[in-house]
Amino acid sequence: MLTELRPYQEEARQAIENEWASGVQKTLLVLPTGTGKTVVFSKVVEDRVREGDRVLIMAHRGELLNQAADKLGKMTGLTCALEKAEETCLGKWNRVVIGSVQSLQRPQRLKKFPGDYFSTIVVDEAHHAITDGYRRILEHFPSANVLGVTATPDRGDMKNLGEVFQSLAYEYSIVQAIREGYLCKIMAQTIPLQLDMSGLKTQAGDYTLGSIDTALDPYLEQIAEEMEKFCKDRKTVVFLPLIKTSQKFRDILNRHGFHAAEVNGMSEDREEILRDFDNGKYNILCNSMLLTEGWDCPSVDCIVVLRPTKVRSLYCQMVGRGTRLSPGKSELLLLDFLWLSEKHELCRPADIICKSKEVAQKMTDNLAQAGCPEDIEKAEKQASEDVLKDREERLAAQLEAMKKRKKKLVDPLQFEMSIQAEDLANYEPTLGWQMGPASQKQLEALEKYGIFPDEVENAGKADLLLDKLAKRRMEGLTTPKQIRFLEGRGFQHVGVWTFIAANNMIARISANNWRIPAGIDPATYVPQEA
Repeated sequence: MLTELRPYQEEARQAIENEWASGVQKTLLVLPTGTGKTVVFSKVVEDRVREGDRVLIMAHRGELLNQAADKLGKMTGLTCALEKAEETCLGKWNRVVIGSVQSLQRPQRLKKFPGDYFSTIVVDEAHHAITDGYRRILEHFPSANVLGVTATPDRGDMKNLGEVFQSLAYEYSIVQAIREGYLCKIMAQTIPLQLDMSGLKTQAGDYTLGSIDTALDPYLEQIAEEMEKFCKDRKTVVFLPLIKTSQKFRDILNRHGFHAAEVNGMSEDREEILRDFDNGKYNILCNSMLLTEGWDCPSVDCIVVLRPTKVRSLYCQMVGRGTRLSPGKSELLLLDFLWLSEKHELCRPADIICKSKEVAQKMTDNLAQAGCPEDIEKAEKQASEDVLKDREERLAAQLEAMKKRKKKLVDPLQFEMSIQAEDLANYEPTLGWQMGPASQKQLEALEKYGIFPDEVENAGKADLLLDKLAKRRMEGLTTPKQIRFLEGRGFQHVGVWTFIAANNMIARISANNWRIPAGIDPATYVPQEA
């Protein structure tokens, strides 16, 4: 039965309920692989059933449906009816239905359900939810509250989940999970084997499997040689593009002294192989993208991605097969091969942890130069510091040019650097509404606060800025106009001062005929707070 939720899981549950209570009908929960997203939505489902709702849990694969039903039963004691193939939930007494998207999306089947049949819908692996089948089902039940659950809120075909979901109720980052001891540390090792992918074809926003296979095949022997240096004493999962390549690489690895096995969707002995791998009969498991979802083996401590992708959700799913905690396991080693591409769009270890593309690129460059395994959390911190230093230098050069703009307003870049707001500096919009231009109301509000609004890139950034400004006013911190005035006279990071400290310094300058008082060096001055 139900065990006590972890603190972040309880926060997530409350956040979801709060979104629905506030009138937001479709919301997202983002939790990294291995942190219990099924646990959270099981508790939410239990809450909704207690309120009298009939709940539909949707997934696109049989393994996920079975896992959801099993976890729900263990967590809450609730049993489920099934809507899949020949089985139907209609006429059953169960308040929870586990539904196959492939079955339920069919018009003839869907029309058997009244539009108000389900009051709550949970979409597992919600990064699939923008496809036509999911949308058809959600549109058939227009009054239902919807929860989408995923490890990463994006898709490679660049259609945004914001087209389906209205808000992000709660997000728990992989960094937080590692820091708080719920996932293991990730060490990234860049392998200086350069694989040419310049000729790879793309379809639906990602590289085609056939072109990856053609580019990869000549390097398999060299890759096996590199793996001998790092994987001999590790339990390793290798992701490859096609079944024939997966089988070929298994044979190559065995010639190199590994105990390798291979599984694919056609393997009749798949369960036996997975069980033997779990029990240590094999130390390497090759697969052609079969194990990205719905399979867990916590003792895996090395991941090799030989299926390059532009899709962050897919990349994180692959890496997530090795992030769970296990007795005797101290870390996950992630081998990163140097795929050569003219464009920096390929997912790399930095994309697991970095929200900013600029920081991700700097971290990738740093890892390539390191030559040894690096803790990705420490690597991200160093890359952020490097990027911050670069921004500080660029800001200094821009301040002179900004003097020609409206004298009383602060450039957004200067403001975010002054208050040292990493979330502003690294902001990337996630939901559809965030990507659109800032509204006239937002622009007017920013200007009223003292921010020069013309360079605010999108509505999401404007919303975050306005929220930050309102909180700063309540906390008694400096205003944008104070920042503009004092930093224009050489003071540093006035954004971290209090309103009173800034006001006192401005009063001293005013009393000194608008000159810096004697004994004050603006470049090193730090106010002494009362």
